[in-house]
Amino acid sequence: MASLARRNEFFVVFAEFDAIFKAITNLTRKLNIVASNGQYGLGTYPSTRLRRNRGDGFSRRMVAENRLSADDFIWPVFVIDGNNRREPVASMPGVERLSVDLIPAAAAEARSLGIPAMALFPNTAPALKTPDAKESLNPDNLVCRASKALKDAHPDMGILCDVALDPYNSDGHDGIVRDGVIVNDETIEILCQQAIVQASAGCNIIGPSDMMDGRIGAIRKALDGAGFEHVRIMSYAAKYASAFYGPFRDAVGADSALKGDKKTYQMDPANSNEALREVAMDIAEGADMVMVKPGMPYLDIVRRVKDTFSVPTFAYQVSGEYTMLKAAANNGWLDNDKVVLESLMAFKRAGADGILTYLAIEAAKLIQD
Repeated sequence: MASLARRNEFFVVFAEFDAIFKAITNLTRKLNIVASNGQYGLGTYPSTRLRRNRGDGFSRRMVAENRLSADDFIWPVFVIDGNNRREPVASMPGVERLSVDLIPAAAAEARSLGIPAMALFPNTAPALKTPDAKESLNPDNLVCRASKALKDAHPDMGILCDVALDPYNSDGHDGIVRDGVIVNDETIEILCQQAIVQASAGCNIIGPSDMMDGRIGAIRKALDGAGFEHVRIMSYAAKYASAFYGPFRDAVGADSALKGDKKTYQMDPANSNEALREVAMDIAEGADMVMVKPGMPYLDIVRRVKDTFSVPTFAYQVSGEYTMLKAAANNGWLDNDKVVLESLMAFKRAGADGILTYLAIEAAKLIQD
């Protein structure tokens, strides 16, 4: 533990010095530009006209700094029990819960559009939710059955599974609750077992979203010990206690179960430096990729994480973001197709390598057109 603590301290200090160095370098570059040109920018008006390159479609494409493709998307899908069931999510227009038998067909469409991975989220029956979240360890639970069905039908489709206890916990929390407290270390023991169960079902990427301290290192050790060294970890490293998750909790049936809030383990929306500490710790413990959640309201965090660590960085365009866009578009207040692509491009511009988005199918079709 002492060795791990020293490693974590090293990464935090390194990140802080790296950020300072980059800031000084950037300031020096800007001062040099000012000295040589009399103002920011390479040149002055009228010899320099920035509108020239914007004048035609061909030149706009030539100088575009970021591009959006289906490769950037992970498609989150909600799973329900039963056969041949499609159940609309009332708070997320256009999103459906699908039964396990429909998952392969949904994956086939995603695959045909070039989407590389799907994230599976179960809507667990209330009768299966218990204080010890034991259904999370059932190798035949809903998300495991969906993973097996998807992997059998499409072996090359990436599968991301969420490691947290809220879909299975009768208290609605990501961890075990004892006397009103979400206990850290006892929760981690269960998360490690949950990760192994999901990896055994065919999951390629484990996504710990629980925000317990130290869980990445423990899960990595558990996966390696069980022979799953190849299974990746995408850490929900900077996950905020946000009000934008409401429709998601509706979709997985966790909203009515939740007692209290998640502020004792998810991050304070007021904090930015703390996000870098969280990310540094998760990288030190073995995370292969990191995530910022929510997405658009936290693009400043995405940029800081990417600039500081230069690791694969993802952002989650969460349910509340999706619902806001769709509500405005469905009322004719925004142009749906344009805001879909613009919102996703914002993630790329901020430095995200990929985006978890309910708009994946729709956006991939728009890009093809």
